[in-house]
Amino acid sequence: MLFHTNNLSVNMFDICCIGHITLDKVVTSNAAKNMPGGTSFYFSNAIRNMDIAFSLVTAVADSEKYIVDALQDKGLSIKTVPTKKTVYFENIYNENQDHRTQRVLQEADPFTVEHLVDVEAKIFHLGPLLTNDIPVEVIKFLSKKGMVSLDVQGYLRIVRNYQVYYADWRDKKEALPHIDILKANEFEMEALTGTSDIYSGTKILADHGVKEVVITLGSLGSVLYKENTFYTIPAYVPSQVTDATGCGDTYMAGYLSKKIKGGTLEESGKFAAAMSTIKIQGSGPFMGTSEEIQHVLTNNRQVFYDRLQFS
Repeated sequence: MLFHTNNLSVNMFDICCIGHITLDKVVTSNAAKNMPGGTSFYFSNAIRNMDIAFSLVTAVADSEKYIVDALQDKGLSIKTVPTKKTVYFENIYNENQDHRTQRVLQEADPFTVEHLVDVEAKIFHLGPLLTNDIPVEVIKFLSKKGMVSLDVQGYLRIVRNYQVYYADWRDKKEALPHIDILKANEFEMEALTGTSDIYSGTKILADHGVKEVVITLGSLGSVLYKENTFYTIPAYVPSQVTDATGCGDTYMAGYLSKKIKGGTLEESGKFAAAMSTIKIQGSGPFMGTSEEIQHVLTNNRQVFYDRLQFS
């Protein structure tokens, strides 16, 4: 097993992200670019300046080890587990960048419980990219070690002839009771619950056992739900829209980093929204600081849409 880490003196991390790094081809109306990607890549870059103890567990083939090396050079603690291939995604965005189509050109090997026996954290953030990346037994194992946060998107992706299709998560009834925080966008929520109504869908997820639900809605903001209470978080207005890839991962990096420091749901949601606004203004991962996020929180206009009003 390959193992790379720095900061070995830290035994218990605040947050550990688990997920594959990908090779991404991002196609927008302005350009086509090749870059590393995946939840673990965007989340790790976004959270590294947030002054918390963070670690990453990821998997890349030997030919893509340079991506991990570059992250380590930024000071990240990383455990790399073996895989024959690195995941390869093609993301094609429409004009407003709220929606995309995807193709998967190659897949990686899944994570196992054995890969994670020596990993300790207060919050484990799981970023599966495809349905077999992180088996349910891994979720159950991690739930006994700390809180489990899940970006559900990968469990809903079915690959046929390289094309990505969305379908309900076959293991959701078994897995969701072990999830403390679940993040989904509105399309993923509908695939999981069968309804497009944000508030009904959110309650269905909570009824399945999820303790805290985060629904991201792109330029419409986000909705949070915990203990029978909804929190509506408007979006901040960016100066320009350049590349939405990784915005959801950036949102969760902000949300969890604020939460681990004692922030309320509303404070965590606003902090996350501000981070996402900074991210969408440029290509590649979020590279900003807490000071830049605070500037957005203080000075940028938020937009509240009628669609998110409580009935």
